[in-house]
Amino acid sequence: MDRTIDRREFIGLLGLGGVVFASGLGGSACTSVPGARPTQSEDFYFVQLSDTHWGFEGPPNPDARGTLPKAVDAINALAQPPDFIVFTGDLTHLTPDAQLRRARMRQFRDITGHLQVRRVYFLPGEHDASLDRGQAFEELFGPTHYAFDHKGVHFIALDNVSEPSGAIGPEQLTWLAADLATLSKDTPIVVLTHRPLFDLVPEWGWATTDAARAIELLAAYTRVTVFYGHIHQEHHRMTGTIAHHAAKSLIFPLPAPGSADHKPIAWDPAQPYRGLGWRQIEAGQSMHETELREFPVQAA
Repeated sequence: MDRTIDRREFIGLLGLGGVVFASGLGGSACTSVPGARPTQSEDFYFVQLSDTHWGFEGPPNPDARGTLPKAVDAINALAQPPDFIVFTGDLTHLTPDAQLRRARMRQFRDITGHLQVRRVYFLPGEHDASLDRGQAFEELFGPTHYAFDHKGVHFIALDNVSEPSGAIGPEQLTWLAADLATLSKDTPIVVLTHRPLFDLVPEWGWATTDAARAIELLAAYTRVTVFYGHIHQEHHRMTGTIAHHAAKSLIFPLPAPGSADHKPIAWDPAQPYRGLGWRQIEAGQSMHETELREFPVQAA
């Protein structure tokens, strides 16, 4: 099965106000043992932000320098801080000027440095990495792909933007296969990436050219969920048993896949920040589910 789920169907299928998606992330509780890979999960939640495009200026967002700080303030005001935060790419807006690219990344790093959480994970987008194969990103944020474990869930960050063709690439696919080989087939796995791992709208660049191989590797595991960005809107799709969830942007929304010209949706003064937001992702202790909560960007 490979199909898009529209929001009405998403809500109708999942119940509980449409916020619970049965994607196999959760598990039962246990205590992690230092040095050992856990196989069961405890309650936790994390936050996903995406497509901040720091450095963008233009009519689609007259508050381009304000939306990221507003999101930082909102997350810091949460009653309970998340276990960690992930940024799924396009941290900065594309520029061919290598010096300006680094300056924007440093500014972005300074702003997100105010987040009151212990761990923040960054992934590159094509705006950050496609012109220099991720060199500036690696200098300021570290590796473009990596894996980590948290409370029984195995997280894999994939880079499908540093290759100009929009591919993951054979070297990283070999690394992915080796990483997965260390896991049991029922390990909860979360994949974090920028571009979708399926052909959404290839002519818009909303695809990964060698995603089929990554999905083939992941399909051998029973509990896989993918969180990505790039398309600047909430979107949900199943490929087989793998659930894919796209996040909203913090800079401007884009039109529904294939529905209009591939350009930002105009700013609406009557509804400022419409279509912009971030999400909270909760893994239940006794559920085999993922709970997604979408938060809009709010005016100060």
